[in-house]
Amino acid sequence: MIHKSVENTIYQFISEELRALECPVRIINGMPDHIHCLFLLSRQKSIAEVIKQIKGSSSHYINQANLISEKFSWQTGYAAFSVSESIVDKVFHYIKNQKQHHTNKKFQQEFEEFIELYGLTQQ
Repeated sequence: MIHKSVENTIYQFISEELRALECPVRIINGMPDHIHCLFLLSRQKSIAEVIKQIKGSSSHYINQANLISEKFSWQTGYAAFSVSESIVDKVFHYIKNQKQHHTNKKFQQEFEEFIELYGLTQQ
């Protein structure tokens, strides 16, 4: 769980890692149990490569820096969506307002509604 006292440190680390992977970051924000990252995917990397690198390096950093009291690791899966340039601002504001948004709707409920709305399947 990412506590408020360390979230900016973690987001900054992830942002720097994404930039090093040539994935310019627009915004990172989240909740104690998940984060959202809006970035431009490098032409040289697959989304799977980027996520694997980010999850691995950030877990290592969080544990080495003792940012949380117990051993940290990300969940096994992830969700990734491409976003057209026409709605980047809408997605940016959605991510920026995560804490207010999730006071009304929990992540799992929102995710399931999103999957159903767009006819997607979980893998």
